[in-house]
Amino acid sequence: MKNILLLVHKDAGQEARLQAALDITRALEGHLYCLEVTVPPMVVPEYYPAAGSVAILAAERERESENGRRIQARLAAEHVQWSWTDVTGYPAPALEEAAGLADLIVLNRQLETLTSPDMGSVAAEIIVKSGKPVIAVPEDASGFDAGGLALIAWDGSAEASSALQAAVPLLRLARAVTILEVDDGSVERPAEEAASYLSRHEIHPLIKRPSPVRRPVAVTILAEAKVKGASYIVMGGFGHGRLAEAVFGGVTRRMLAESPIPLLLAR
Repeated sequence: MKNILLLVHKDAGQEARLQAALDITRALEGHLYCLEVTVPPMVVPEYYPAAGSVAILAAERERESENGRRIQARLAAEHVQWSWTDVTGYPAPALEEAAGLADLIVLNRQLETLTSPDMGSVAAEIIVKSGKPVIAVPEDASGFDAGGLALIAWDGSAEASSALQAAVPLLRLARAVTILEVDDGSVERPAEEAASYLSRHEIHPLIKRPSPVRRPVAVTILAEAKVKGASYIVMGGFGHGRLAEAVFGGVTRRMLAESPIPLLLAR
C-alpha cells in the first residue's frame, strides 16, 4: 500500500482529507497522488446564456487553481513524495478514472456542512465501483493515527475479507487490533479465521463478541469503538449492494453518516 490517491477540492472536508492522507503517506512511506477536481457549476440555461456559463466555469477554475497553488505550497514543506493532476469534471468518475494504480483512496465519509458535491455519495460510489479500499474521514478529522488501536468489524463476508486484506499494511503499524464479531445471524466465517490470517502477517488481534442485544449493528460497532478508544474502523462496504442499503438502510450507510473516526472500507 504505497500509492495514496487524494481528492483535492475546495470544500469543508478538504483539510481533513489532506491531513489524513499526509499521515497515511508518511506512515507507509508511500507516494501521495493528488487529484484536483474542478466541478462544473450547475447553471440554468434560461437564466445563464452560453457566455455566462463559460464565465462561471472560468471563475470556478480560477478558484480551484488558487486552492491548488496553496495546497502545493504546503506539500512542498511536508517531506512526502507527491504528484499532482488537475481535471474538470465530477469527483466520483474522475477518481474512478484515476484509481487504476492507486492502493488507497482518501475521501470524506460525509460532510455535515451543506455543500456540493455530496461527498457521502462520492465515497459510496467509489467504494462500489472502483474496487479500491477507501479511507473515509469525518469533516473535523485532524489526521490519521496509524499507530493507534484498530477495530475490525467482522461478519465473515467477502466484503469484510477484502477490507481486512487491504488493511494489513496499516494494521501492522497499529499498537493493538481488535476483531469485533457482531452476530446478527449473518456471520459467514468466524472471527478466528480472520485472526489466523492476520497472525501470518505478524498481527495478533484480540477477538470480541458482544452479548446479543437488540440494537442496530452500526450502533454496536460505534459503541465498541468509543469504549476501546479506536483510532479507525476496518469494515466491508455495501455487502447488500448500494441500492438495497439506500432503500432499506444498512450498516455501511449509517457508518458513513455517523462515524466520528476514520473508516477503511472495501468491497
